[in-house]
Amino acid sequence: MNLAITSGYVVPVDGDPIDGGTVLIQNGKIAAVGLDVAVPDGTPVVDAAGAWVLPGFVEAHGHLGVHEEAEGWAGQDTNEMTDPNGARLRALDAINPADLAFGDALAGGVTTAVIKPGSANPIGGQTVALKCWGRSVDEMLLKEPVSVKSALGENPKRVYGDQKKLPATRQGVAAVIRDAFMRAQDYRARRAAAEQEGKPFDRDGTLEILARVLDGELPWCQHTHRADDIATALRLADEFGYRLVINHGTEGHLLADTLAERNVPVIIGPLLGSRSKVELRQRSLRNPGILDRAGVEVAITTDHPVVPIHFLVHSATFAVREGLDPAAALRAITVNPARIMGLDDRVGALRPGLDGDVVIWSGDPLDVMSRALKVFINGREVYAYTDGEPVVADPYYRDSSNR
Repeated sequence: MNLAITSGYVVPVDGDPIDGGTVLIQNGKIAAVGLDVAVPDGTPVVDAAGAWVLPGFVEAHGHLGVHEEAEGWAGQDTNEMTDPNGARLRALDAINPADLAFGDALAGGVTTAVIKPGSANPIGGQTVALKCWGRSVDEMLLKEPVSVKSALGENPKRVYGDQKKLPATRQGVAAVIRDAFMRAQDYRARRAAAEQEGKPFDRDGTLEILARVLDGELPWCQHTHRADDIATALRLADEFGYRLVINHGTEGHLLADTLAERNVPVIIGPLLGSRSKVELRQRSLRNPGILDRAGVEVAITTDHPVVPIHFLVHSATFAVREGLDPAAALRAITVNPARIMGLDDRVGALRPGLDGDVVIWSGDPLDVMSRALKVFINGREVYAYTDGEPVVADPYYRDSSNR
């Protein structure tokens, strides 16, 4: 798709704003961003005068399509609560692109979502990054797998404690993870020996994925709220040498200096819910600012459907009200989640070479009265707010235009 968005207040996020700038998209990729961009003849033009132009937002931790809205049991595929080690499970296989949440995401300027299994298991499964518009997950796919989801703390010990089986305590949860990685280390050694000797080798889907974590290919997304569980996450990462990403990090501010020194990023949130359990006593909209000022790389999450996906930008706005720098808030929903999840070669900023995922806003998106007016994915218009009505393009109808 080819497109030029002209005359807007362009906010690349990873560079200075450009008043009256142009974003040129060619073949679905950003070709140029600036004041004096030559627009080739025949290129469709969208006049963004008086509006703000930003990259599509990136949700780093959500459950769109696996925890469907308004579907109840039939649309609930977030957790496979029958095996504490679900490393072989893939969120990709359970996502319904018809989930209403994908349309809501576009209305909130979210064009990319990293979708994860839930936190019932110590090892929940593989995560996937999708664009928020398409007929099937295969067409929406950005990257798979992106990481492996793991959980410490209350959730897994409650789920399996209720079943009267391991793990029923925090000791047990850590033991399940540790045992799994020791088996993966042994598996990796046996596999290497078989390859060297030219012998056949029986593959194991669970251990193959864990070996990729040990090899540094996939980060370990660790669901953890309390500071003591964050310390356990750091301890396990030290034991096995994998790349750790703290997810939720409700009490991460209590260990902010440690996380900064160790260069461990935090995907923080959800921020707008109630303190519904013991682990959330320290939940505060002040926490993202505390982490950011300490030097921690921060991404903000809704944990959709805990907080509706289109409130991602509002989560950032309220964090600004409580001390987060506004520029840091925009980074926390664009370049930071893209970089943390290994997607920054495709999304997260307005930069030549990245995907043409662009949102035109009526004003500063951190102003709660602003709204997304038009959303483009790979240069194709997929959402528009026109005459007071939000309209999501039908992914099953395609033509040669940009709509």
